[in-house]
Amino acid sequence: MEWVEVRGRTVEAAVEAALAELGLASADEANIEVVEEPNRGFLGMGSREALVRVTPKPKQEKRQRRRKRGGGGSEKGRQQKGRPEAKGRDDRSGRQKNQSRQGGRSSGGRDERSGRQNDQSRQAAQGGRGGRNEKTSKQTRKGQDSPRAKERTMEEPTTPEVEIDAEGQAAVVAEFLEGLLNSFGLEGDVTTSVEDELIIADVAGEQTEALIGPKGSIMQSVGELTRTVVQRKTHRRARLRLDVGGYQERRREALRIYTARLAEQVLEDGGEIMLEPMNPADRKTVHDAVVDIEGVSSFSEGEEPNRSVVIALAPGVEPRGASEGAPSEDAGEGDPDEATDTDIREEGADADAEGTDDDSSDEAGDSEDE
Repeated sequence: MEWVEVRGRTVEAAVEAALAELGLASADEANIEVVEEPNRGFLGMGSREALVRVTPKPKQEKRQRRRKRGGGGSEKGRQQKGRPEAKGRDDRSGRQKNQSRQGGRSSGGRDERSGRQNDQSRQAAQGGRGGRNEKTSKQTRKGQDSPRAKERTMEEPTTPEVEIDAEGQAAVVAEFLEGLLNSFGLEGDVTTSVEDELIIADVAGEQTEALIGPKGSIMQSVGELTRTVVQRKTHRRARLRLDVGGYQERRREALRIYTARLAEQVLEDGGEIMLEPMNPADRKTVHDAVVDIEGVSSFSEGEEPNRSVVIALAPGVEPRGASEGAPSEDAGEGDPDEATDTDIREEGADADAEGTDDDSSDEAGDSEDE
């Protein structure tokens, strides 16, 4: 039997193309089988079009019509054959009437017998009807019991949902990330740990760079998607820090080096340096690096997503170059993506954040909520 396989962006588009190729007017004239469902993929990767197999249905309308005509003719023939039998019955009934007129006694006996037979047939009919009524009543009872059973099951108390802790959420994170790697055909290992209700997930492997993206954009999207999945499955918000291929650690190390350079510039020339807007994780890395440098402090300014870190001299500290001249006003804004020629320029400014920003190191009193 003739059939075609056609691909399309959707199942409907593939079916329309297959019907047009077979010259069919509608889908009712064919058997349609979906071989592959369409898949949009994730962030443009792993997408797949739909594949359908369409087979025309065999035409049987003429055969059915012929059968119907033949059946009608046979019924007419049966009716014609049955006409003589009806005449014979009429003759018999006429003879019986004549006999009943001639002999009153015999007709009376026959009437009694026929009356008894009619009574028995009526009783049997009533019994049959009663049996049918009993069956229907049983069926109605069953039908009535089914909604009651449903109501009982609905009224049964449901067991309360058990609250899942961070360890349980970490298991959900590992399961989701492993499934993500398998769906993309990537080889990698997923490890998770929990520190103070913070889930730390690390994806390692040579092929995991596809999950990082330019400036960590894909990794940030994967982190947000993972949080959403965990929250839906556990009904609890998850604090997650995701690192893919060591990107976050390289990013933090580059920020520490860059912060040390800017702090040295502030100690030398004075003034303040405002860095470019960063996510909460990067701001925390800068604040932690400033704590280890004597003579400088840091605080945050602005609103999300344009919140930035400012590095300034600590109260009571004079710049080293004050005796040589006025502080330089060309410090400007600091951009970690343009500060170094190695790590920071390669890593970019954006990375997946855990959703917390601890500015407790800021001596100016600026603090941020987790």
